[in-house]
Amino acid sequence: MSAVTTPLAGTPVNWKLPYRGKVGMACLIFAESAIFTIFVVAYLFYVGKSLSGPTPRDVLEAPIFYTICLLSSSLTIHFAVKPLERGRRGSFLFLWLLTMVLGVVFLYGTGQEWRRLIYDHGLTISTNLFGTTYYSLVGLHASHVIIGLVLLSIVLLFGLTGRVGPEQSARVDVLSMYWHFVDAVWVVVFVVVYVIGR
Repeated sequence: MSAVTTPLAGTPVNWKLPYRGKVGMACLIFAESAIFTIFVVAYLFYVGKSLSGPTPRDVLEAPIFYTICLLSSSLTIHFAVKPLERGRRGSFLFLWLLTMVLGVVFLYGTGQEWRRLIYDHGLTISTNLFGTTYYSLVGLHASHVIIGLVLLSIVLLFGLTGRVGPEQSARVDVLSMYWHFVDAVWVVVFVVVYVIGR
């Protein structure tokens, strides 16, 4: 960060530029939010317009447990950054790994739901408009979870080899912003698909 002194009404004002990593991540999150907005609007526009079944009401079951896992991972990643800032690497690694486990459990739940929809109900991406928009929206989110898990895995590997310490806490915090975004998007997707869309 840079400190800049500017005269304002005869007195110097000291202000700091924001960390460029956070600015970059905020810009990425803004762009990704626009993409998700398009998919959400498409889902809401086409819901109920399929000419053939199955319909959301017939086949969807709200994944409450897996949602709790994903939302809990926001807490674990938040609390993982704090020990890293204080140099407590063991606590950081444990909470970081726990975040990853919760993310993997969520992805497992998504996979199980897709297996059930495809094999038990015959709903594929080409079955009807509901299938197309459902798999597109939920799949877009799942791909972001996978990207997040890959990035978390890289940090974990560096952490296990002793290359992540307090001096990298700002960078790790930037990555946690992405993970919080993925979790927040799931709240929107959950409400749209499993509450409003049914």
